[in-house]
Amino acid sequence: MTALYFAYGSNMNPARMARRGMRYVDSMPAALGGWSLRFNKRAEGKRGIAYANIVPEREGRVEGVLYRLTEAAGITRMDPYEGYPVRYARRIMEVETREGLQPAWVYIASPDWQEEGLVPERFYLNHLLSGRPWLSDEYFRDLARTVCC
Repeated sequence: MTALYFAYGSNMNPARMARRGMRYVDSMPAALGGWSLRFNKRAEGKRGIAYANIVPEREGRVEGVLYRLTEAAGITRMDPYEGYPVRYARRIMEVETREGLQPAWVYIASPDWQEEGLVPERFYLNHLLSGRPWLSDEYFRDLARTVCC
């Protein structure tokens, strides 16, 4: 089991990670090739509202933050916030870093919780935008153009 966690959604915000009790020793930019970011994960109890998800896409690339957790079992602290195993599945995937490919935990929305035509709330998108230090300028600009409700 790895002690790395790849965040592409609201957990790119270090303050959110701290509030959730997620302890880590360092963080770095990372990317997941062959996947794209989508706001297609239904928010529980909020009609029309989306949370971040990733979907396979041959030419896609999702940027985010790779956190080196203080302990391997630390990822389980995130499970209740992500609705694992019902709303999100969790699996180990290879992410690209400056140190090469690294196996990391990644959450992916369960098919039953995916829906097209949803949009994130502005406060939620702001969590993603706080990941700016780890994102390329182009990726950040594209993310900032996301339509919100």
